[in-house]
Amino acid sequence: MNPHLKFLQPYPFEKLKQLKQGISSECQHEHIALSIGEPKHSAPDFIEQTLSERTPVGLGLYPSTKGLPELRQAIADWLRQRFQISNVDPENQVLPVNGTREALFSFAQCLIDPRQNEKPVIIMPNPFYQIYEGAAILAGAEPYFLNTTEQNQYCPDFDSVPENIWRRCQLIYICSPGNPSGAVLSYQQHEKLLSLAEQYDFVIASDECYTEIYDDETQPPQGLLQSAYQMGNSAFKRCVVFQSLSKRSNLPGLRSGFVAGDADLLQAYFQYRTYHGCAMSVHNQQASIAAWRDEQHVVENRRLYREKFNDFIEVLAPVCEISKPPASFYIWLKTPIDDTLFARQLFAQQNITVLPGSYLSRTAEGINPGQNHVRIALVAALSETRQAAERTKTFIHSLN
Repeated sequence: MNPHLKFLQPYPFEKLKQLKQGISSECQHEHIALSIGEPKHSAPDFIEQTLSERTPVGLGLYPSTKGLPELRQAIADWLRQRFQISNVDPENQVLPVNGTREALFSFAQCLIDPRQNEKPVIIMPNPFYQIYEGAAILAGAEPYFLNTTEQNQYCPDFDSVPENIWRRCQLIYICSPGNPSGAVLSYQQHEKLLSLAEQYDFVIASDECYTEIYDDETQPPQGLLQSAYQMGNSAFKRCVVFQSLSKRSNLPGLRSGFVAGDADLLQAYFQYRTYHGCAMSVHNQQASIAAWRDEQHVVENRRLYREKFNDFIEVLAPVCEISKPPASFYIWLKTPIDDTLFARQLFAQQNITVLPGSYLSRTAEGINPGQNHVRIALVAALSETRQAAERTKTFIHSLN
């Protein structure tokens, strides 16, 4: 048995289930789940049509680990257009994956070399997507938590990392737009991190699965490959980005995404995945090609989220401090009481489930940056979101 398994923490939703255990909601309202970032908008009609047409053929074929050339081309074309990059090689710089979750985890298993005089370090934002921590622990690395707080606009402060940590760092996870805050890293922040990566020879893994959900149509979030390209790093050395159709196209069940960037890193990762046995089914690849080639449904998706944010914030603004993030579909709400107590009582009184922020964080530098926050995922239908806002307002008003 892997000796590192004993160091894994309970997953946030396991803890949430325990928190709610034994509670019967006092209200008669229907339950509204705002805890899981699972999109509820309709999948594009053309995706269902493509799957209907292609599945009978796809079921009779072994998929290749590298994916269909047409899919890699569609991804490369999308990257070029979305991030203004002229040279993305679909043959060597793009690799389809079964969603970002499995790729973010397995990439660390492939990359980390534990044969060092000192234990390797993987740096990650705090709060964070729990896969980062599990990937680090099971790869035999030490997680280093980089607090993202209101004081630093919920972005990691790279200047705060001690030099001895940079020296031991083999991989850093960044998430922009951030989960749970929606904060977006700027070109200048990417530039600093890329300079540090060159100085200390580590790899940057940029989780960018929320880049296509943003508020201002004129200011889409900056991508890591985009910043590297603008700096003259056209080979994307030490850079890999992870993208998904789950959020962009409301296709969490398709399990389709990609990794792109440094060709040398992707060649090694491709070899790892060949043995890992995780190729995407052919019919899912065909549906993914259609999704990456269409932007109209993505624009409409953003419009729906924008409407929900506006409604939710308008209702709650009179009773709490709340603001719209630049991107993602989360509200990172400060709570007037302990976040676990807030989540438990909101469920008991209003039959609404949200996720305590402390479940997404670890104590580092003497604080848990998720404490006294809850993550609210505005993934439900517009009518449900409005109901949730009114009921949450009633609850907060009762606390005040």
